Amino acid sequence: IYVLVLLFQILGAVILGFGIWILADKTSFIAVLQMSSPSLKTGAYILIGIGALTMLMGFLGCLGAVNEIRCLLGLYFTCLMVILVTQVAAGLVIYFQKEMLKEELSHIVGTLIENYDPLNDDKRNLQDAWDYVQTQIACCGWSGAKDWENNEILINRSMTAYPCSCSNISKGFQVDSGFCDLDVPVNGTATYADWPVHEQGCMDGVENWLKDNLGIILGVCTGVAVVELLGMILSISLCKNIHSEDYTKVPKS
Repeated sequence: IYVLVLLFQILGAVILGFGIWILADKTSFIAVLQMSSPSLKTGAYILIGIGALTMLMGFLGCLGAVNEIRCLLGLYFTCLMVILVTQVAAGLVIYFQKEMLKEELSHIVGTLIENYDPLNDDKRNLQDAWDYVQTQIACCGWSGAKDWENNEILINRSMTAYPCSCSNISKGFQVDSGFCDLDVPVNGTATYADWPVHEQGCMDGVENWLKDNLGIILGVCTGVAVVELLGMILSISLCKNIHSEDYTKVPKS
């Protein structure tokens, strides 16, 4: 059980670190969601709480195993069961609510694109995060470049400019933020079809990334669940093998 306790300490630290990263990250798709959706911030705080609880349970499990204290082993088992059930419930909610989540993401990104203004310093971090997403995933808009036709600044410029982070021009000549001027057509107007930008929408890019890494994600989730189950089985077995409670083994402060 000592190895499992050590694994749980590491797991708790990873979960805690992941929650902190969500709150601190400013340059990825997570940052776009974190700054636009209060629910993701709540989820980050929940992850921090789970990570801290997991590390605490690892310490109590180790203490209970070393000193053969049944109440601590029982508490360790109960907390592991609660964490496992919570993880399974969260996974089921995400799976069955995925269409609703997709719609919420579409609304968040759509609002961001519509109000995108390179001169607005108040939203600079959020806009920089979205520019980073479009540059790294090589995408444009959420469903496609057409989404940018809703931007007020581009409408006022008769679509003769385009988001620089969408550009499919060589990296050496690419600007990663703001709007780039388009070679003005004869009639002085343009559409998104005239822009030198990526055709793929970021929704497809994110979905492709998830599909490519689905095996890794499922493997990690399965590994965590197996470790938790082993910890529960070993803790309850050790608890049953302790025939009598000896409170003299409890460390004195």
